[in-house]
Amino acid sequence: MASSDSNFLKNFWISNKILVPGSEFESDENDYGDDGPKCPVLVFVNSRSGGQLGGNLLKTYRALLKEKQVYDLGEETPDKVLSGIYANLENLRLKGDEFAKKIMERLRLIVAGGDGTAGWLLGVVCDLKLSHPPPIATVPLGTGNNLPFAFGWGKKNPGTDEPSVKSFLAQVMQAKEMKIDNWHILMRMRAPKEGPCDPIAPLELPHSLHAFHRVSEADELNMEGCHTFRGGFWNYFSMGMDAQVSYAFHSERKLHPEKFKNQLVNQSTYAKLGCTQGWFCAHLFHPPSSNIAHLAKVKIMKRHGQWEDLNIPSSIRSIICLNLPSFSGGLNPWGTPNKNKQRDRDLTPPYVDDGLIEVVGFRDAWHGLILLAPNGHGTRLAQANRIRFEFHKGATDHTFMRMDGEPWKQPLPVDDDTVVVEISHHGQVNMLATHDCKSRSVYDPSSPHQGDAEEDDSDDEDSISAEFRKFGAASTFKIPDGVDIAHLS
Repeated sequence: MASSDSNFLKNFWISNKILVPGSEFESDENDYGDDGPKCPVLVFVNSRSGGQLGGNLLKTYRALLKEKQVYDLGEETPDKVLSGIYANLENLRLKGDEFAKKIMERLRLIVAGGDGTAGWLLGVVCDLKLSHPPPIATVPLGTGNNLPFAFGWGKKNPGTDEPSVKSFLAQVMQAKEMKIDNWHILMRMRAPKEGPCDPIAPLELPHSLHAFHRVSEADELNMEGCHTFRGGFWNYFSMGMDAQVSYAFHSERKLHPEKFKNQLVNQSTYAKLGCTQGWFCAHLFHPPSSNIAHLAKVKIMKRHGQWEDLNIPSSIRSIICLNLPSFSGGLNPWGTPNKNKQRDRDLTPPYVDDGLIEVVGFRDAWHGLILLAPNGHGTRLAQANRIRFEFHKGATDHTFMRMDGEPWKQPLPVDDDTVVVEISHHGQVNMLATHDCKSRSVYDPSSPHQGDAEEDDSDDEDSISAEFRKFGAASTFKIPDGVDIAHLS
């Protein structure tokens, strides 16, 4: 390795005595100079993401950094890794180790995988309640890649060779820290008298919903006779038709992983499933009982106020609770409300750190195509600090939900019971953002504000007639090749 490359990589190396808790390795602090590494990193890679790319990326990072700085999430969980390293850092700091103190202050995390993988790591960092929570950079290895896109890391799979990885590390060192809101999600259902409570195979609940960590009997969230799940999300929670398409895609990928080795192929398959699931002709293939208003009673709370009913138009078949301005591969369903319109006067632009979540509805995929037009947006329903869905016995025994890219099939009551899903603001987490960051802070003077009116703020489907073939990145709303539009309308 050339001397210049070695000097560059030293900015990221971490001493072995920190990486291996309790080890007796001699200090290698001389590698870094008197002030220690400028940007020490820990890297977490989902080796199963992006086809072969995840495995290749893992090998490259391990070749450039110390092997114990790079973890395969298929073999080691982030909670175990981080709790061990931070315990060792704290012990060394208490012994007066200045390098350990600097590592704690400067440490940055890199996570390579889909949005679900990134959400898993974010959840772990939140749960561990670290004294110096490290900021996180995301490498886009999934299908949607909404989290990386929202913070300027792109939405296409990166190169896995050494020059590409070095370029990414340089961006990590230069990136700015940015706080975003955490959203806690609670799901409670009555313990069934017969059969399992968990959602139907082949998928389980998302990592970030802690399906394997139901709240304990001592937890204040516990309710006798109920199964209560808790977790968090940072990008979005959605329910309805969009989640159904996502579930079909993930089910197919789990059954036939050999067919999903390429990001472009994945996106094309996703789009085709949107047709086979009836997302483009929901009014023909799905009964009114599957509409959100028929499935659930929805309540919202604005800024720690009182609960109030949220009126959902009867035609809405998909509802999205959005934290970041990126959905379906980079689109912004909320847009920027126009203060000159009566219906928008109480709404603000989508800031990522204002303690509010944006609630948007869609009728079908045709409605979603409006996002491809200038200033296009979904049906804005509300901004809230909390939102609650109450499902009672109805015409269907299940619906589909999705959280940060991970979908599941959710059983609904078949008797007089109620299933409750409640979302509430739960602090903030630190992200790393590049100069191409799409997310905006309410505290940033350069961010758009309520006074910035849009030139065109229509959600009329007629306004996108000329945009049908500008598909952009939106797999959920994309018409796949070979599909005759005339037979869909």
